Amino acid sequence: MPQPGFDQESAKIESWLKEVGDRVERGDAIAAIETEKVTAELPSLDSGTLVEIVQPAGAVVATGEVIGYLDDAAP
Repeated sequence: MPQPGFDQESAKIESWLKEVGDRVERGDAIAAIETEKVTAELPSLDSGTLVEIVQPAGAVVATGEVIGYLDDAAP
């Protein structure tokens, strides 16, 4: 999870906007997140196929924690 704001250290995953098996391009919104101050879309930092969602909707995730995995070699 990238740092969602200047002083935010965690965020809640409100919902996933992509599903396992979906192709994701860098910058695509992959999840909706909520912090104490704002609800926003979380952009993907890389391109690839979403192969695993580690943190489900409703989870509170710390900055730097893995929320899912992309595979750039997956079809």
